[in-house]
Amino acid sequence: MRLLVDGVEFRYRSRPVLKKIRFAVQRGEVCAILGNNGAGKSTLLKCLNKILQPQAGVIFLGEDELAKLSRPEVAQRVGYVAQRHQNPRWTVFDAVLMGRRPHIKWNATTQDLEVVQSILELLGLSAFSLRYLDELSGGELQKVVIARALVQEPRILLLDEPTSNLDLRNQFEVLQIVKRATQERHLASVVVMHDLNLALRFADQFLLLKNGCIFACGGREVMTPENITALYDVPVTVERVKGIPVVVPL
Repeated sequence: MRLLVDGVEFRYRSRPVLKKIRFAVQRGEVCAILGNNGAGKSTLLKCLNKILQPQAGVIFLGEDELAKLSRPEVAQRVGYVAQRHQNPRWTVFDAVLMGRRPHIKWNATTQDLEVVQSILELLGLSAFSLRYLDELSGGELQKVVIARALVQEPRILLLDEPTSNLDLRNQFEVLQIVKRATQERHLASVVVMHDLNLALRFADQFLLLKNGCIFACGGREVMTPENITALYDVPVTVERVKGIPVVVPL
């Protein structure tokens, strides 16, 4: 299922936040949304999940117009990992099972339990099934939140700064999970990020936002020193270390 955004605009009261946003993400692709604080990145992600309603423009999930879908229909198509989330006194298994709510009519079926177990295995969380959320490390907890989104069996995956407050190893593990799930499950994934080097390492497409507008959009070719310097008002160069592009502030 392709994600298509055409002419989306959003404002809080009279303050414009997003202006004429147009881009598309294909199945199997990870799109990184980049930009300085206040650029509209998280607002855009909430528009893509119908948490916020744009004042103009249209968003398509495949052939379906997002605005015409009910909340349960959106939840069956879109997995969303917020920047902040509550951690009730639940076990890992129960917390992940909650992601099946859009598919459960009365009680969880054997199929629901099998989906949860398969995702726990995919993310290396099977051994934590009976652990409580407040007993987990930050990296383990972030994997649980992603697992909860994946058991929805979405076609679109949205993540708002999934690596914030994680150490280097957990940052890589979380983004490797996102990349692998995107490719193996043919998802269209959109990730709000601040770390340019992680974005270059894991993303296929890049949406650069500045003052609520698209500054640049495309593949690796848009991640030039000139664009990054103009986007963040910090001079940079892009070097390669063992074939890996690295952004270096000057």
